[in-house]
Amino acid sequence: MKKRILYFMMLTAVLLTSSQASAQDRGVWRDSLAVLQKRIEQNPKSVALRLNKAAINIVLSQWDYAIEEYDRILTDDPQNMSALFFRAYANNKLRRYSLARTDYEKILASYPRNFEARLGLANTYLTWGKSKEALDEMNLLVDQHPDSCSAYVARASLEKDVKEYDASLYDWNQALGMQPDNADLYVSKADVLLLMGRKDEARQTLDQAVKHGVPSGALREWYRKCK
Repeated sequence: MKKRILYFMMLTAVLLTSSQASAQDRGVWRDSLAVLQKRIEQNPKSVALRLNKAAINIVLSQWDYAIEEYDRILTDDPQNMSALFFRAYANNKLRRYSLARTDYEKILASYPRNFEARLGLANTYLTWGKSKEALDEMNLLVDQHPDSCSAYVARASLEKDVKEYDASLYDWNQALGMQPDNADLYVSKADVLLLMGRKDEARQTLDQAVKHGVPSGALREWYRKCK
């Protein structure tokens, strides 16, 4: 389990930085990939090496190659949660939503309260155009994690997208109750208030964002909408 957690942490960190990687950085990743490939040839049964290679494939947007590595891992270890999770991620990138759903559901069958898998499944439904199913998963996510600000934020964002503004506003308020100093939450709440035509409340909420550290100049366009 510790190895799986470490892999999740490693790949998450990689994904957070890869979107802004320069061409030089990508060259370094490709060099690392070549080294890993040689090590895998010497140790073809090493799950750790294959997970690391697949992680770099994902950084380089080599979705099919990543999936091939996860397929190999899952052939020998069908319950490898890391491989299931990130194979679903890669399949989503290729718009293979049914396959992604299957992998998330396999994880949830073993770990029904897994936050990341539940959220991944909801996002799969959303990008698949299945808003009702996405909202069902978000509702379950909040039910399972009622003390999680992230759960309320995720559901509030979806509710805004499907124009359920009252529900979205409720969830932004719940999130702010947990993190009252989070300036970004005030901006998101103001966005919903503007969509509801509640301009005075939106302006007051933006004032709270400024109070908590957002430069007023960065909200100039938002304030303009409040007039």
